[in-house]
Amino acid sequence: MTEVTKRILVTGGTGLVGRAIQKVVADGEGQPDEEWIFVSSRDADLTSSSETKALFERHKPTHVIHLAAMVGGLFKNIRSNLDFWRTNIHINDNVLHSAHESGVQKVVSCLSTCIFPDKTTYPIDETMIHNGPPHSSNFGYSYAKRMIDVQNRGYSEQHGRRFTAVIPTNVFGPHDNFNIEDGHVLPGLIHKVYLAKQSGSALTVWGTGKPRRQFIYSLDLARLFIWVLREYDEVEPIILSVGEEDEVSIREAAEAIAEAMEFRGELVFDTTKSDGQFKKTASNAKLRRYLPGFQFTPFRKAVKETCAWFNANYANARK
Repeated sequence: MTEVTKRILVTGGTGLVGRAIQKVVADGEGQPDEEWIFVSSRDADLTSSSETKALFERHKPTHVIHLAAMVGGLFKNIRSNLDFWRTNIHINDNVLHSAHESGVQKVVSCLSTCIFPDKTTYPIDETMIHNGPPHSSNFGYSYAKRMIDVQNRGYSEQHGRRFTAVIPTNVFGPHDNFNIEDGHVLPGLIHKVYLAKQSGSALTVWGTGKPRRQFIYSLDLARLFIWVLREYDEVEPIILSVGEEDEVSIREAAEAIAEAMEFRGELVFDTTKSDGQFKKTASNAKLRRYLPGFQFTPFRKAVKETCAWFNANYANARK
């Protein structure tokens, strides 16, 4: 029997990325010396310092993947910027400080491309995070996520800790939040296409359909997260994304979903709704320097698999 030397605690373990990591580990990416522990908000309220500390004392992790966050789509962010700031600042500070106090060897936290400055040059890269204010629509969430990078540098300089972060582009896949009001664009579109097909009505897409995004399949991101945990030793974050050439418009994404769901109706764009940022094109040059041969799942294949999962799990997925 191989002795377990790594106890890996995953916060937000039942969310989109946490479930993907669980699947990838179970499908053979896990190693014999690793024990994986996936926790959710049912296990501890991470906005509470005492509950977070108790969680770490209970599981005694050697490594942490920190995914837990208050998240939501564009319109939820616009309504609740202060809530996003306060909740995420508390969660992140409690997790990182408990990790430090309990002697965790490495923490990998999850950031987002929305943290980058709104006014910037493209493609954006890891050196540009703090070069200006983020987009006003989600400044609370964005600044809270940026502070993880600040704390990581602080823990490294003051305590020699190996705390780092990854910056994925738009993640999608099974176990996403498919809520039309509060979810992100792709799962929201999948749910809308499902309902339009059921009712025989047109598909209404919010905005012009022109904004462009780099979408990353959650299972690809999971494999990259595991690589970062084991191999990546910089404190500076790393962007985890498909290449610039794989950017797609919201219209193209909607068309890919319609094709995957065999929706034959009309596509209508509600231009009274906000588009958010037009583009957030990110460079994956740093990732490619480390992993030149990494194979991403083609976008349409990943969309097809996600739609199939949504159809098969509709009763739970739509909530």
